[in-house]
Amino acid sequence: MASAFARTQNGRVASSRAAQPCRAPLRVRAVATTAKKDSSSAAASKAKLTPEVAKDLYYDMLLGREFEEMCAQMYYRGKMFGFVHLYSGQEAVSSGIIRALRPDDYVCSTYRDHVHALSKGVPAREVMAELFGKKTGCCRGQGGSMHMFSAKHGVLGGYAFIGEGIPIGVGAAFKSAYKRRVLGDESSDSVTCSFFGDGTCNVGQFYESLNMAALYKLPHIFVVENNLWAIGMSHMRSTSHTLGDADFPYIYKKGPAFGMPGVRVDGMDVMKVREVALEAIERARRGDGPTLIEAETYRFRGHSLADPDELRSKEEKAAYAARDPIPQLKRVMLEQGLATEDDIKAIHDRVAAEVEDSVKFADESPKPEKGQLLENVFADPRGFGIAADGRYRYELPGFTSGTAAVS
Repeated sequence: MASAFARTQNGRVASSRAAQPCRAPLRVRAVATTAKKDSSSAAASKAKLTPEVAKDLYYDMLLGREFEEMCAQMYYRGKMFGFVHLYSGQEAVSSGIIRALRPDDYVCSTYRDHVHALSKGVPAREVMAELFGKKTGCCRGQGGSMHMFSAKHGVLGGYAFIGEGIPIGVGAAFKSAYKRRVLGDESSDSVTCSFFGDGTCNVGQFYESLNMAALYKLPHIFVVENNLWAIGMSHMRSTSHTLGDADFPYIYKKGPAFGMPGVRVDGMDVMKVREVALEAIERARRGDGPTLIEAETYRFRGHSLADPDELRSKEEKAAYAARDPIPQLKRVMLEQGLATEDDIKAIHDRVAAEVEDSVKFADESPKPEKGQLLENVFADPRGFGIAADGRYRYELPGFTSGTAAVS
């Protein structure tokens, strides 16, 4: 696939058969910076809060928080199984970035994926039903907590192993660029955002993906949700310092090494996150390539609901709890006249009803049939093999219902 993106000397992309022997070097001015007020005027203008945008961001963050807190209740009541990783505290990152995307843009997530799916528009009913393992879930009950996927909403999956989703996101960005530059589809300007944590920045897929995205100037945004802890490993103990930094091992400074901007932003402030996101999205959509965003954030619960959360200090938890992004936005909305107390109450009532409805829907939904386990395994059912009597196994009585006796 990569050979299809040979760059000619006039900067245009052609097929490999038309490639010049000596290509002009790609010149990208990459910068490592913290989020600043003097961002591009277009992005800054778009980032200006209107009542509609502020209410949508508040609704989305509140939905994420209340949904996750309900998940904790349902998990401890035995309605969910396996590991469940909650996003509480990090809502400003998901809302600030994903709500700035278009419906035809893509998102790749991690095992902490419920709220990313909600922000991208997957109905709370479908997410909760998936967590309950029900047929009405967004993956028909087969994905569970760590594998949310919705082709309709551009959610390309949650991934249980760290780093797995980043190459998928880069592949989606490659598709968008290929369709536009090689196939001539001028409407193909979708952007992909891959979300991952600070621990993932120490694995190979991260660096391989940075390289490919920069090499082909792909419309991809790398979003590091740096909550300072990779399960129980402190970021300060696991990540080396970059470019001589002595006080903190910054991740965003790895961007310029691959020819892309690196930006660090307060991930507890949804307005700042949104401003940075709009600039990165605009840059990717106009064909200027990827951006690496490091969002400083914090999870308010342990790594998963099975984690007693004894490694982080009380002082650290309290410091970040005081920066909770939801009350911060509420205060701004009221002070700037973007919403009234009645508006805020209406949003709370709407979210409460939506979360309760999602639980009722999930609880009453049917479980998948056994035969569903046989679907999406082989494109050709003959792949299940040949039975003792010489017939293909899929031809055995009861096979499609999952009740056939197979050895």
